[in-house]
Formats: sequence, structure tokens, C-alpha cells
Amino acid sequence: MGGPEHVGVFDADEVAVQLLGDSIYTNPLMLGYAWQKGRIPLSRATLLRAMELNGVQVANNQAAFEWGRRCAHDWAQVQAIYRTAQVIQFVKKPGVAELIAQREAFLTGYQNAAYAAQYRAFVEKVQAAEGQLGRTTKLTEAVARYLFKLMAYKDEYEVARLHLDPAFTQKIADMFEGDYKLVHHLAPPLTARKDAQGHLVKKAYAPRVRSLFKLLAGLKGLRGSMLDVFGRNPERQTERALIAEYRTCIEGLLPQLTADKLDLAVQIARIPEEIRGYGHVKERHLQAARAKWQGLMQQWQTTPAGAQHRA
Repeated sequence: MGGPEHVGVFDADEVAVQLLGDSIYTNPLMLGYAWQKGRIPLSRATLLRAMELNGVQVANNQAAFEWGRRCAHDWAQVQAIYRTAQVIQFVKKPGVAELIAQREAFLTGYQNAAYAAQYRAFVEKVQAAEGQLGRTTKLTEAVARYLFKLMAYKDEYEVARLHLDPAFTQKIADMFEGDYKLVHHLAPPLTARKDAQGHLVKKAYAPRVRSLFKLLAGLKGLRGSMLDVFGRNPERQTERALIAEYRTCIEGLLPQLTADKLDLAVQIARIPEEIRGYGHVKERHLQAARAKWQGLMQQWQTTPAGAQHRA
């Protein structure tokens, strides 16, 4: 049951910026906070492993999770830590080259080398344009993060690939002793039933579904092709369209990019951060993100070069 005693409050955005250098880590911070409060029915090991499988800023996301736990345990002490130090660098922030290389490697496994090369070429195009403004990389970093997020959308092929990751299965084996059975809770768009609101309902699948995972993972090359049966799903079509829309948007900013408009360009580049979840949850977040996106683009079009932008 809910109640005031179950409500926790802390400034996750401030902690993320002060301790980890970027508000992007707000979500894993809140996850750690909720887990420490007993609100997440999963083990710590499972959550940390999920971050590893995601392959994005693993060390930083895991550190954010642990800081969230500490915020839940002793919020006053965490505040004291970052308020008494001018500069705190707890986690090494990767350079742009490392950022791009990590994501290029992931996308190669996700799809293929050609798909990953498209990603690198586009980010390097942004990097060249931003380089004309001096020693700034924040637009390049934003595009590197969020173009990757859009390109690595989790469809049926990717879910199958991640579930078959040897490190994942070994981690499961290490967590349990004796006989145990893996049960997968899935809502395949082509076969899952829907509730009264039209939302897909998850169903428990026996271990033999892993043989289907092997088949799907091997068919990832069909992704986006005429033979991709899952690609006909409206959600998948939207995900692919978003990649092209995002690239077109960023390309349109580059000819007008100036030092005074850089912060606004970064805000636009970070729009995919607002698109979270799956199914109807993702659709709701996308609608809100589009409204924000449209507002920022209107601001971009009405802000003349040389006019200092205030976030």
C-alpha cells in the first residue's frame, strides 16, 4: 500500500551533475534509490548485469546506481560530500573517441559493420562542424549518445541476442544452486493478447523459448528489410523513422551552428533522452518529446546567429 511513509525525495539531477558530471545519470540514480528503499523486486546483481548488457556507459551507470543507494541510506552525507568540494570526479568520463568506438563496436554486434560505419560517419560529420567553433565537443558527445540510442532500438532480434549472451547465462548460473528453471516474460507484438486499453500483455514462456531466441538472433540481418516480419509493426516503423528524422534534423542545424547557438543545438540533440520505455509507455513519452522537439526547433529558427542563448 502507498502512503507518505513510502515517499522519498532527493535532487537526483543535482547529484548526477555534481558527482557524475552529467544529468544523463539521473535515471540510474533514481533506480538505485528505489532499490535501496526496497521498491524494486530484483536483485542488485541482476540490475547491474542489465547495465552491462545494455553496453552504454556501464561503469558510470553502475556508479550512479550505487550513489542512488547511498542517497537513500544517508542523503545528508551525500549532500555534504559534494557541497564541501569544488570539483569532484568520481568516474572517469570517456573521451569522444572512446565514446564513438564503444558504440560502434556495439552496433556491429547489433547489426553489422556497415550499420556501425553509418553511425561513425555521421558523428564524425558533426564533430567536424563543431570543431570549427574551437575546443568544444558537447554537441558531438550528445549526438554520439543519442543517435546510438535510436539506432540500437530493442526489437525482437536484439532481445533474443541479449538473452543468449554467454555472460548473462553464466551470471544466472552463478546466482542459483541446484535445479532451476528460466521463465521469460514476453509480449510478442504478433501474438500477445491485449488488455482493455489495447496494451500488450506479457505472458510467461518456458525455457524452450530459448531455441526460438537462437533462431531470431541469427536472423538479425533481416532487420529493416522486406523480409523483416517484425518490421511491419507500427512501433518498429516509428523507431526506424526516428533515426532518419533525427539525422535530418541534426544535419539541418550544422550550417547554422555558431558558438552562441551551440547550447540550443545540444538540447535538440538530446531529445531522444526523453523517449523511454516500450510499447504504449514509449509512445506516450514520444508524444511529449515531439512537443519539446518542436518547441526547440521553433526557438532555433527564431534565434539569429550572434544572439546568446540562455538554457
